[in-house]
Parts: sequence; C-alpha cells; structure tokens
Amino acid sequence: MGKYTEDAGRLLDLVGGKGNISAVTHCMTRMRFVLVDPDKADVAAIEELPSAKGTFTQAGQFQVIIGNDVADFYQEFTAVSGIEGVSKEAAKAAAGANQNPLQRAMGVLGEIFAPLIPALICGGLILGFRNIIGEVNFFTDAGAFDLQHGTKSIADMWTFWSGMYSFLWVIGEAVFHMLPVGICWSVTRKMGTTPILGIVLGLTLVSPQLLNGFSVATATAEDVAAHTFDFGFYSFLGTGYQGQVIAALMAAFVLVGLEKLFTKITPEVVRMIVVPFMSLVPAVFIAHLIVGPIGWAIGDAIAGAVSWGLSSNVRVLFAAVFGALYAPLVMTGLHHMTNAIDSQLVNQLGYTTLWPMIALSNIAQGSAVVAMSVLQRHNERAQQVNIPAFISCYLGVTEPALFGVNLKYKFPLVCGMIGSACAAMVCTGFGVQALSIGVGGLPGILSIVFGFWGVFAVCMLIAIVVPFALTYFVGVRKLSEKDRGLEAFGTTTAAKAEQAIAVSEPVPAAKAEPRERVLLAPLSGAVHPIADMPDQVFASKAMGDGLAIEPAPGANTIVAPADGVVAATMPGSFHAIGLALDGGMEVLIHVGIDTVEMGGDGFACLVEQGQRVTAGQPLMTFSVEKIREAGHPTITAFIVTDAGTAADLALIDGVDATAGATAVATYRS
Repeated sequence: MGKYTEDAGRLLDLVGGKGNISAVTHCMTRMRFVLVDPDKADVAAIEELPSAKGTFTQAGQFQVIIGNDVADFYQEFTAVSGIEGVSKEAAKAAAGANQNPLQRAMGVLGEIFAPLIPALICGGLILGFRNIIGEVNFFTDAGAFDLQHGTKSIADMWTFWSGMYSFLWVIGEAVFHMLPVGICWSVTRKMGTTPILGIVLGLTLVSPQLLNGFSVATATAEDVAAHTFDFGFYSFLGTGYQGQVIAALMAAFVLVGLEKLFTKITPEVVRMIVVPFMSLVPAVFIAHLIVGPIGWAIGDAIAGAVSWGLSSNVRVLFAAVFGALYAPLVMTGLHHMTNAIDSQLVNQLGYTTLWPMIALSNIAQGSAVVAMSVLQRHNERAQQVNIPAFISCYLGVTEPALFGVNLKYKFPLVCGMIGSACAAMVCTGFGVQALSIGVGGLPGILSIVFGFWGVFAVCMLIAIVVPFALTYFVGVRKLSEKDRGLEAFGTTTAAKAEQAIAVSEPVPAAKAEPRERVLLAPLSGAVHPIADMPDQVFASKAMGDGLAIEPAPGANTIVAPADGVVAATMPGSFHAIGLALDGGMEVLIHVGIDTVEMGGDGFACLVEQGQRVTAGQPLMTFSVEKIREAGHPTITAFIVTDAGTAADLALIDGVDATAGATAVATYRS
C-alpha cells in the first residue's frame, strides 16, 4: 500500500465516487476535480483528511489542496479510482461545460477586468490624494486652519501642491478617461486575438480628433461642426468614448469576431497583411457608427437605474439588499459587473454611491473573520488561515476570507452579510459618495468625498462591530471544542491530577545546539507579504507561510534559497519547484498564478528531482513576457510548506531582493 492509498480511496468516496467525476488533474499543489454534482462533495470530511490542507471551488473546478506531494497523491488516486487523468486544458474545458451561461459570461468578464484592477486601484488612490490636497478647504483666506469655515485647499495655499494636484491628473486621466484602451486590450488578450489591435481600437475611441465624451452636453455649434465627419451621403458627429465601459466592451468583441473570421478564411501566405486590415478598419467604423452609440445608451441606462435605486425613496431597502448580497456575488463571480457599473457612474455623475457599500462589505466579512480568530485563538491550524484572511479583507480582497473561513462555517458569512447590510443602509441613507473605485476595505475612505468622511467612518465602525459581535456570540454556541482548539484544555480536574503525578519520561540525550540559518531570495524583485498573492490558497497560508516576489525588470531565473535536494519538479509545465533543505525545512517556489495552464511554454527546468543543489544555484528559467501574454500575474510565491525542526522563522518583506544574495528569512535549526 502506498503512502496516500488510504487517503486517496477516502477522497474518491468523499467527492461522490467515480461516477461524480467528469475530469481530474493536478497542478503543483492541488488536485483539481470537475464534478458532475459539486453538492455531493463532503467538504467538511475532505478537509479532515490528513493529506488535505483545505478545499475551494473556482471557475467550475473543485480543488483540494495537497501540497508538494500532490504528484504522488495524484498517481495513487488515479490507481485507486481507475480514472485516467486529463490535461489541464481538458479539465478547464470540462469545468466550463459545468457552468451555466451566466457563470461563463461572468467568468469571462472577471478575467477581462482582473488585469485592469491594479491600474484602477492606483488611479483610485491618486484621485483620493487629489481629493485631499485640492478639494477640501482646510484654510481660511487669512491662512488659518479652519475646517468649518475654510475657503482654500492645500493646493490653493502652496504652489508645490498646486502643481502636484494638476500633474497627478495625468495619471488619473490615463486610468479612468482612457479606460477603453485597457478594456479593448484585455478583451483581445482574453479571447486569444491580437492585443495590439485591441490597443489601437481603444485609442480610436478616445482620440483627441473626436469631441471629448465629457464635453458633448456643453458642446457649441462650432465644436460640433469641427468634429463632424462628412462622407457626402452620410455624416456623423465624431464622439469620444472616454470612460465608457459597455461601448468599449462591445467594440472589442466586434474586433475579436472579425479577426477570428478573417483568420479562418484567409490563406496563411497573406494572413499577416489581410487579417489586421480587414479586422481593425471595419471594427473602427462599426464601433463609432453602431455599437458605440448603442453601448453608450446601455451604459447610461444601467447607470441611471442604479443611480435611481440609490437616490429614490427606497434607497435604504436597495442598499440593504445590495449590502447583504455583495459577498455571495463575489463567490459566484457576478460582482465583476459592478466594476462596469461603478465606472459608468463615476464618468456619468462624477461620483458613485455604489462603491462605498462594496468597501463596507469587505470590512464586514473581514470583521467576521476577526471574531473567528478570537474564537479559534487556540487552534493553530485555523489561525494560519484566519489572520491573513482578515488582513486581506480589510485591504479590500475578500476571497481568502470568504472561501477559507466564512463559507466553510457558514454562520460568519451570514453575520458578515447582516453587518454589511446595516452599514450599507446608513451609508446610502446619508448619500455617501466616492470619487473613484478600486480602493476597498479600510483604505476605501481615501476615495470618499471628504464631506462624507465622518458618516463613512461611522459606517465602517458598524461594519466592524456588528459582524464581530454576531459572529462571536453565535460561534460560542455553534463551534465545537475541536474547531476552537480547546480539546487540549478540556481535560477534567481528575485527569489533570493524574497527568501531574504521572511517572516522568526518561530525560532525552542533549541535542546539538541549533544554529542560525538564512533563506536567500530565490528571485530578484520586490518582496511582499504572502497575503499580497492574488491567489486565495497562497494568500490564506493554507500551504504555509511565505513571501510574494514581483520579478524585477529582466529577472527570469529562480535560484536555490539554501543548500538542499530537489524534492519535486512539475514535468510538462515546469512552473514550480519544491526543495527539501538541509535541516529538514521544505519550500515551494511557484512562478506566477495559474501558469500551469501554459503547458511549459516559456519555462525551462535546469535540475532534476533528487538532485542536490547549493544556495544560489539556478533551478529554472521563465519568460515574463510569455506569462503576461498568457494573461497571468508574474508574482511568484515562496512558501515554507514544512518548517521541519526550524524555530523562530522570521520572514523579511518590503525589500528589493537580489536572487541568491539577499536574505529574505532567518531561522534556527
């Protein structure tokens, strides 16, 4: 019997048996199942398996976290089950078939917006900072500080800040007004067509030769005449689509459809000339003459409906429903639609009243996890998930908390939804406005119009206190002693007395004094906390604690962080590598997110499993460009999957590391 035979057999039964499995594959750390009926999977029992470190469902795949030994586990699982594994691409296709059309559409929308989120966050922070230095009157005409009667902002008082206020709009305009460029690029990247054609299409939507979309309502007759294109038999006003989301999405999909059509019907010998021309030129005409105006109208209608809901007599009820349901929307992926609505509101009205409720929902779900952390303070395994999950939530990323904690126990999710609804009602009742989107959680206050800061602070307090209190008092009754980690404290007085007078064990022989050791950076780049990884398994520390490293420009080589032996490679994809270091520690280096789907394109492994390596020795190389072209983040996870005999592990983040030279962790072993 193999090491994992028993657990593999139990897992087969717990996922619903062979008949419930459409496809199974694995990556470097997880078993990935496509299940006929996901409800048949006994999640609680699966997570009790000694080999399993957790579970979650994403993009139609039920994933069981195993760790570095997943390849061995997979082999024994396929042997026990009699199921032949499939490729990652086949599993992904099967998972797509397992989703309804709405889920697939939201999945596509999510993958389109995901690469844009860093820019939206940056732009949101920029607008928040401009809000503080240029929109809030801190001073009187005489220069005295007076928030109540102030007439001048920081920018009005000092030339430096006036220049800063103006210059920062260069970034803000690029992010929000030129958003169609990013959307068109992301759509073509996602759909597998030519991204540069998407960029060009996006640029034609915001060209300075067109009448700026924000100036249409105030345009003079001269402006209209100057921007009218007359073809003799037909003329139209050339209008820009600055900040328009729906119109840009529709235009990009027109381009994708045309490029795929002409690629299919054009002989390969002339394809490079014919396809770009026959795709881009008609797409630009169709964008401006047909889908652009339609998309503009749809976007205005959606934004108008949401704006009405948030300003009508039933706005408090609307807010209660939205605040309660936003967290479940995140779990289904439907929340990505709110990015489009929020962007439309900001560009149509100059503000959004939807985004403040999203930030409050982040806080509420995080507060439920804080209560779970207090309840489970004696459960070390639970704390490894709880603590990074609520920190991530408070910074605006809720997936680790939702999938790793709240959905698992259910009642924290409900308590967070109630707290979010309460905070949303107060927030919307007072008409709190945000100038931008992208900055969620506690930092979300930076995007709020300064005049609403006081109200929003009260709303944040509600989003903290209500979910925490509800989760704590419900958890005291619902959580078992095992869940709370109290089994070790549950012995009776008599048992404790017996333990106290028990015969002592022989004193073990003295061990050699542990010595100080270091882990060197496996990759050159900026080192971040592992909670910054855009992947819930790594960010929640389900695999272990560690660091996230964003590759520096030109960095493309992974090196050994210390002396040891190669414990695992990933034949076929080579996107990750596991090491067993001298002293017993085991580490995993995983390049990018979901890079297993690239099938090894752009990756090269320089060592073999079982090979001994020394600190700084190159282990693998990768292409940053190919990872980005495939639409995946390049940030790399460096995880301590098993500390072994190590003590006092201290991880070092916030530095710019050089591979094989900069210490990023210290420990004693």
